[in-house]
Amino acid sequence: MKNQSKVLSVLTLVALGAAGASVAQSSGNSLPKGAIVAGGVFIPPLDAAAGRKLFASKGCVVCHSINGIGGTDAPDLSAANMEKPMDAFDFAAKMWRGAPAMIAMQQDELGAQIEFSGQELANIIAFVHDQTEQKKFSKADIPADILKHVPAN
Repeated sequence: MKNQSKVLSVLTLVALGAAGASVAQSSGNSLPKGAIVAGGVFIPPLDAAAGRKLFASKGCVVCHSINGIGGTDAPDLSAANMEKPMDAFDFAAKMWRGAPAMIAMQQDELGAQIEFSGQELANIIAFVHDQTEQKKFSKADIPADILKHVPAN
């Protein structure tokens, strides 16, 4: 997992243009440790293990599946189906384009819109692209209040 995070960090550096991009080493300047900085923008560090927990607890699993666990109302997000390397901004843009339908489904299924911080979204994106972390994903990860909305597979 750490190696994949390093690879993703390197890919992000390349995408941002290595000239002018750096990795924040401490949070003394209020940036998360490991954040990638280019100009006035930073990319939060990616944590696929935290993303696995968020995918389940935030309710993404109600509509999306990972390796056959979860809903079928939205695209399967198994890492085996993901483009590699993946542009995290394109992934977020796809979410944005699907936002009206996703919000309606969230309100219908969960009673409210799911809220994400930038760090949470980075972690979920890391999880949906990490086959090793996805192998650990099971129904046991899904809290009871979310599991009752997940279709039986």
